[in-house]
Amino acid sequence: MSKRLDENLGAVGYDGLINQCFPTGDVFAVSLRAGQGNLTRGTALALSSGTAGKGDMVLLGTEAVADETLAANCILADDTDTGTAAGDAVNGIAYRTGHFNRNTLIVKEGYTMTKADEEELRKGGILLDDAI
Repeated sequence: MSKRLDENLGAVGYDGLINQCFPTGDVFAVSLRAGQGNLTRGTALALSSGTAGKGDMVLLGTEAVADETLAANCILADDTDTGTAAGDAVNGIAYRTGHFNRNTLIVKEGYTMTKADEEELRKGGILLDDAI
């Protein structure tokens, strides 16, 4: 059976995450810590480093364990399910650069993004603005 070439295969909706097209959003593969549940597009991620850090990404606002440093690093590009139990890291796609709307970013419940977090993101090439 053949497929019609004029068939509507889907639609793209505007979610308000991206503010402007400059700087260009550049994506890269990330390792997400297992057991964080379903992470939604637009989730701000922190990089785990230090002697106890594993180099994986966690939801910004997550409490660091002893000898672990968490610093804002990137923004999740696609919805990703990391499961509910600890285990092997889950692969995901995140923006390493781009211009985003501050009020659309998702952080851990009860956490408020700080100026230090915004500065860490800016150092990596992520600019934040308010949606107009």
